[in-house]
Amino acid sequence: MLYYPEGLLYDSPENISAFANIDSLKSAQNNERILEGMATCCDEYHNLIVSLPNSIKGIIPREEGSIGIKEGTTRDIAIISRVNKPVCFVITDGIGTNCLTLSRRRAQELCRKNYISKLVSGDVIPAVITHFENYGSFVDIGCGIASLIPIDSISISRISHPRDRFRNGQQIFVIVKSISPDGKIFLSHKELLGTWLENAQQFNAGETVCGIVRSITNYGIFVELKPNLAGLAENKEDVEPGDKVSVFIKSLIPEKMKIKLAIVDSFSNSSKPDPIKYFITKGNLKYWRYSPEFCNKIVETNFL
Repeated sequence: MLYYPEGLLYDSPENISAFANIDSLKSAQNNERILEGMATCCDEYHNLIVSLPNSIKGIIPREEGSIGIKEGTTRDIAIISRVNKPVCFVITDGIGTNCLTLSRRRAQELCRKNYISKLVSGDVIPAVITHFENYGSFVDIGCGIASLIPIDSISISRISHPRDRFRNGQQIFVIVKSISPDGKIFLSHKELLGTWLENAQQFNAGETVCGIVRSITNYGIFVELKPNLAGLAENKEDVEPGDKVSVFIKSLIPEKMKIKLAIVDSFSNSSKPDPIKYFITKGNLKYWRYSPEFCNKIVETNFL
């Protein structure tokens, strides 16, 4: 059984077929198969009402809405915030009636036991962006179980806020950076976006290309060409962080990991972040080095 972030199972044939008839529903219940439906309402008692395939209705009682609700360690916002979004669950009762009783808490327990507890440092896994804070982006790594990507681990190119890189509900990949003795998962993202050379090989001196201004200092303007690649341009008036710019590539210097740029023009930027290009989407990494082997400055991550 696979344990997906919520929403990735919702439209799948496997999910829809589980609601085809009583026999398929009984099989799903007996096997504690994780399914998904759309949460359409949270009532005054904080029970979630769920719309299911084939016009079937479900209810997730408040205490079954998330791990920790019953114990008081999780706030009810974990339930309320699911309205108008897919939710995962297992069927616990009600087959043969007009309303199934469901448990999201049990689905999360199964996910923790059979999937999250078996992750190791360096594992590359899928995730879904759930919400942002100034210090990082929270993601669902399975059945609504959240973990954090710190802002400085999102990309090599520094950003002012996670929304500069992501949007809510976006499907991404993350890498398990470490696991605490109590099982808490620490994530990173930048190692999946390519090394300096992998990114720089997409550009040539003499080209004029698009970029995004990430920061302005007294010695120049840092322009992001790719999430893991930035160059330095001379200061220019009327340019602000976040602006889109067209830049002339004066030179690429691999041994110093430097790119010299000249800003040709600038534009205000109100567009959404570009789709992310990943160099790695599966497997396990033991070691990742961003900097070229012949560069004196070493930028690396060791996952051992």
